[in-house]
Amino acid sequence: MEMEILGAGFVLSSPFSSLSFFSSSSFKVQLLRTPSILSLPIRCSSHEVTPSEKLPTRINLSLTGGAYDFTKGTASLTNELIASPKKVMILRHGLSTWNAESRIQGSSDLSVLTEDGEKQAERCKKALENLYFDQCFASPISRAKQTAEIIWQGREKPLIYLDSLREISLYHLEGMKNGLNQYVHNLEAVDAKRIYPKEYITWREDPANFVMNGRYPVRDLWGAARACWKEILLSPGESFLIITHKSILRALTCTALGLGPERFRSIDINNGGICAFNFNTRGEAMLEGLNITAHMYSDHVYNG
Repeated sequence: MEMEILGAGFVLSSPFSSLSFFSSSSFKVQLLRTPSILSLPIRCSSHEVTPSEKLPTRINLSLTGGAYDFTKGTASLTNELIASPKKVMILRHGLSTWNAESRIQGSSDLSVLTEDGEKQAERCKKALENLYFDQCFASPISRAKQTAEIIWQGREKPLIYLDSLREISLYHLEGMKNGLNQYVHNLEAVDAKRIYPKEYITWREDPANFVMNGRYPVRDLWGAARACWKEILLSPGESFLIITHKSILRALTCTALGLGPERFRSIDINNGGICAFNFNTRGEAMLEGLNITAHMYSDHVYNG
């Protein structure tokens, strides 16, 4: 990422600068706009700078100071060198029937895209049409698979389905009502909390210690995320698109940032939301964008 100093302001730009939380393709912060301040000389040691001494038209500075390339600056997800730097975008599937009904989905394959979910996938397709991807990896579960098929339609290379991108398994909680959300009103009693109060509360409040059938699903998910990252980053190509589910997307993001399963609920991803990463040749991640959703509320199209 570079800082470009332009006149009295600066522009933040990066390989993913167009993947912004704002509808415009850049974010400008204007500095020192008060006329009385600008009209005064600036004294520094024995040198006097007057308004007649103009700033250079453009100065390129590294905002990270090169720290991104320092050994052990971040954790490697591959534990070996990769052929080239990678750009990875991860997208959550569109609204599903069980999202709309506020049901716990997990690894169940009974939930499919709603009509709104299909429209969301179309929005994602439009937003990404100017970006080239060497490969697209997707979960084989229906709601993610449908989203991927819509987004990837018209591209030459085949979709690649990875079992490591499947959603977390929540066993007998799957299909149960999860509570009110923005899509549903006047729901019946929340089945999951009423029938399995201990498990449900642990799942919501302490997911790293959530146990079902003698397993720790969230901890298992962290292992799946690490394996998934290694498989994808060692694949040929330099730019990848991943289409999957919220829980595994959380795990992928957290493992890339070196966060453990106790941080499972520290981030959230909307349906159709995008996370963008850069990786150096040591397989170390830099998060460029989290839950990018400009395209879900406008006709915004991203450019590489």
